[in-house]
Amino acid sequence: MTEKKQLKYFGTDGIRGQVGKPPITPDFVLRLGYAVGCVLARQGSGKVLIGKDTRISGYMFESVLEAGLSAAGINTQLLGPMPTPAIAYLTRTLRAQAGIVISASHNPYHDNGIKFFSSLGTKLSQELEYAIEEMLEQPMTVVESRLLGKVIRVIDAPGRYIEFCKSTVATDMMLKGLKIVVDCAHGAAYHVAPSVFRELGADVIEIGVEPNGLNINMGCGATDTALLQQTVVKKAADLGIALDGDGDRVMMVDHTGALLDGDDLLYIIVKHRHKMGLLKGGVVGTVMSNLALEDAMAELGIPFTRAPVGDKNILAELMNLSWHLGGEPSGHILTLDLTSSGDGIIAALQVLEAMQAKRLSLADMRADFVKYPQVLLNVTVKNGKEVLEDERVKAVIVDEGQGVIQNGGRVLMRPSGTEPLVRIMVEGKDFDCISQLANRLSQVVQEVAEMTGDA
Repeated sequence: MTEKKQLKYFGTDGIRGQVGKPPITPDFVLRLGYAVGCVLARQGSGKVLIGKDTRISGYMFESVLEAGLSAAGINTQLLGPMPTPAIAYLTRTLRAQAGIVISASHNPYHDNGIKFFSSLGTKLSQELEYAIEEMLEQPMTVVESRLLGKVIRVIDAPGRYIEFCKSTVATDMMLKGLKIVVDCAHGAAYHVAPSVFRELGADVIEIGVEPNGLNINMGCGATDTALLQQTVVKKAADLGIALDGDGDRVMMVDHTGALLDGDDLLYIIVKHRHKMGLLKGGVVGTVMSNLALEDAMAELGIPFTRAPVGDKNILAELMNLSWHLGGEPSGHILTLDLTSSGDGIIAALQVLEAMQAKRLSLADMRADFVKYPQVLLNVTVKNGKEVLEDERVKAVIVDEGQGVIQNGGRVLMRPSGTEPLVRIMVEGKDFDCISQLANRLSQVVQEVAEMTGDA
């Protein structure tokens, strides 16, 4: 069997990069829309949904995607700014052939990307990604005028999604009496997330809900929770919820201002479902999941397995095992019995439902889950894979990392799938020891990158 060539454009989460630099340019995205349209046309006529987050370049890329799809004879429905998981849901419920999201998720405004959902609301198969890339190599043409695709705007998209989110918890669940700070990162969830929690009865304080095209993820949201933590304490709120720019990640903050990441939240959800007899199978984490999560699952008698980083990999493993729950520390949490993709709002609702069932605060729900110390560092590197294969980097792990590993700790180094970074994670029982090792690894990676011209 002939081995398939490596994908040229598609990465961990669609196609992503800096606006104006290949491939995130108007001409490429025009051809991408046409290529996608041609591939979809082979599978039968249908419509494609396009949604986006709030970064300024979304207007430009929405227009050229629409034009490319029309040139291939595909009808388009525009959703406007909507969370990524909302587009996955609407692709299913509106019976679209595919959904397209214009977003760079947690990245700053000057980045953007294009990612896709199948008609089932799941990520595209690699076979389709190969087919799209092959079509990108062909000249762009235009179907005859009578076959050109048409475009309409879906006016009620936010309301549809708000009602869907509320439907994922018990009909008698009310959040009356809870004061919640909701940080939408000036991103795609700014006009839907506060409404979900408010309509369930919570007293909602909104932050990060004034997007201007440039401030997405800037000093707020799931990737920078300092403002949320301060606001929760200052306003004497019961808890805080932080979403990222496209709404598929979530972090939460308890009433003391302490942060709960994806591991903490997944633990709360899993433990509650296990106690209620609602857990199907086991739990999927990633190589970044804290060892404490694996230990906690073992104590509960729940199977646990790790996938590579990325919600796409978690989803693939969950589907392979026919399990429902998975997640990663960054805040991607998948509940496949409720929805087809990671969803920050729905994950937060699951945590709130567990809190209400036990009548405990968020701090109390997490109290018995004590994580191993973990140090995470990022080093800017152009070609992370080559740098990590350098013998000088490997030697540090062998010579200086064995003490951590032999004492039950872990060392993980990997190139980012979405940014020009090498991510370093060292985990163990002794914080000073792992911090020293992480800094040493960061130093060596930087030195090797400078020597090889990859810095």
